[in-house]
Parts: sequence; C-alpha cells; structure tokens
Amino acid sequence: MAEDKKIKLENEDGDSADINADLSKTEDINLNGEKKDAVPDLGLVTENEKLKGELAAKNDRLLRLQADFDNFRKRTAKEKLELAATIEQAFLKDLLPLLDNLSRASEAAESDKSNAESLRKGIKMIRLETIAAMGKHGLEPIETAGKMFDPNFHQAVGTVKDDTKEDGMIAAELQNGYMARGKVIRPSMVQVVNN
Repeated sequence: MAEDKKIKLENEDGDSADINADLSKTEDINLNGEKKDAVPDLGLVTENEKLKGELAAKNDRLLRLQADFDNFRKRTAKEKLELAATIEQAFLKDLLPLLDNLSRASEAAESDKSNAESLRKGIKMIRLETIAAMGKHGLEPIETAGKMFDPNFHQAVGTVKDDTKEDGMIAAELQNGYMARGKVIRPSMVQVVNN
C-alpha cells in the first residue's frame, strides 16, 4: 500500500502548490522532477577518477617537455655564441703575425736607412701571409684570368674591344673577388670584352 501525503511548497514569490507524494518509494527526485539514483554508479566514479589522473599526468608531462625544450633552446643559443667567439678568437690569433709584420714594415719605412727593395719584399711577404691566414679560414680568390664573364662571380664595370678575345671574355680584373666556403662574399670587378 502506498502512503500518500500532501506537501505544501512555497516559492520566493509567495506562490504555493499542494503536491501529493507517495512516501513509500525510496527514489530521489531532483528539482526538475526527474528520478535520480540514490547510489551513484561506482564504475563511472572510478573511471572518472582514472581519467582525471591520466589528464593530470599528461599535463605534467607536457609542462616538463615545454621546460626541457625551453632549456634546450637557451643552451643551444649559448653554445652558438660560445662557438662564434671561439672562431672569432682563432681568426684574430691568425691575424696577429700580419699585424706584427705591418708594424715592422712601417718602422722600416720610417727609418733613415729604408731600402725600397727590402720594403717591397716585406709588403709582398705580408700579402702572402694574409692570403694564407685567410685561406686557413676558408677564403679563396675568384679566378678571372682566361675565364668567361659569369654574373654569379664577377661584376662588370666596363667593356673593352679586343679582337684577339671572344665576346664575354674577361679582359682585365680591377679588384679581386673572394669566396668563403663556396659562397661569394665579394665578386671580382672586371672589364669584359665586347667587340
């Protein structure tokens, strides 16, 4: 037998309603009037907790990966700066003998007993030492003698007529061009034959 009881409900506005309720049932009714289980499903609760744990672990792993990447980026930038400084120091060390020889040549030129021939030899030695020191660091001259004009390596600053050479041939080099490790850092300034 069901036991009915009248319940009077009032809302905030002062309206009221009488409801017949069957108190023999043990079901809970939520505010929308829908039935809700008195005992939550333990399987769903444990699954929910498991998923929350997995999410927290993945978030933690993501944060650690981001921190590791940030540290890697900073370490790499620092190593690049240190490497550039080491290369620069090695290059400057290779140029020091040239500076010494230029100082000696300058002193010799200013002395009373300066000899044009010895001065010329000293300057030639300094030039050869400079080429060798720069070659050690990858610098190489661009060849122009007997070559055809190539805009990738040469810069034409004038033309000349020369019946002994074919058109497009380099007639004269006005300024040396150089490459470093296969890349042109300054093209050769040349005059080109144009008959």
